Amino acid sequence: MSLAWLTFSNPVAVWWDCLLAASGANIGLWLLLHLHVRKTAPRWRSQMGTVEVLVLLSAAYVFGCAFRSVLPRADVERICLFDTWLSSVFVGRSVATVAEICFAVQWAIVLHELARMANSDTARNIARIVVPLIVLAEGCSWYAVITTNYLGNVFENSLWTVAFVFIGLALLRLSYSFRGAVQFAVAAATAGVAAYVVFMCTVDLPMYFARWQADVADGREFLGLFSGLHDVATRWVVTHDIARWKDEIAWMSLYFSMAVWASLLLAGFGLVQHLLPRYHVSRPPVGAGRRPAAVVVRSSRPIA
Repeated sequence: MSLAWLTFSNPVAVWWDCLLAASGANIGLWLLLHLHVRKTAPRWRSQMGTVEVLVLLSAAYVFGCAFRSVLPRADVERICLFDTWLSSVFVGRSVATVAEICFAVQWAIVLHELARMANSDTARNIARIVVPLIVLAEGCSWYAVITTNYLGNVFENSLWTVAFVFIGLALLRLSYSFRGAVQFAVAAATAGVAAYVVFMCTVDLPMYFARWQADVADGREFLGLFSGLHDVATRWVVTHDIARWKDEIAWMSLYFSMAVWASLLLAGFGLVQHLLPRYHVSRPPVGAGRRPAAVVVRSSRPIA
């Protein structure tokens, strides 16, 4: 395996080095979080179920993204950096599927807990639909990588966008139920979700839609189920050419850094969950603050 391409004059090599650095830092952050959870377990034993589940789900996402950073590949194009069976789309897409569903479950758990605390049916209902939307998105992703039809990626990323539009709406609703630091944190999360939606609508979705249109215009024949399954498991093209990777660098860089940080923050939610009630805004019943209306009682009995 030649490593001659690993020079500072090669933008792909510099990008890969950045991915490795980010992945190492993310793993270190997860280990610190895990160690903190282990140390505080005796004090918060009543809440450790939620905490441990969120941390384990985050582990799947953090280590899954680290694996994909070490061995990056573009699924439909079948390109990768290293000539190994671990670079096959079948392996990489399987790891990604597990990691992304775990990430969605994290969001569902946190939204559900916040909705329960705020007594918000809107946020509670949104928490219930996040995971099904992402599972459907994963199915569309597998369709894309098996058939090499970018239309599957269009549907996949559309579903991710819709899911986070709903998550943003839930967070916006929840922000009015808290005050102080919690309200600021929820508002910041809402802004982050909004930025993600804008990126998907202006960069990611147009890119995949344009690729699909180009393939249709060229009359490209897509793979069938069995030929596609064989292809994803056996074919990978090693390339270190920036021209082949330039369209993948933006979304991969954000995905393997900021998305992982989001997962780590969601994992840390359980550690502060017991503090949230003190920031909850208790809303009085409608009309509770009004002064009682004066009632005039008239007697029908004559005055003696």
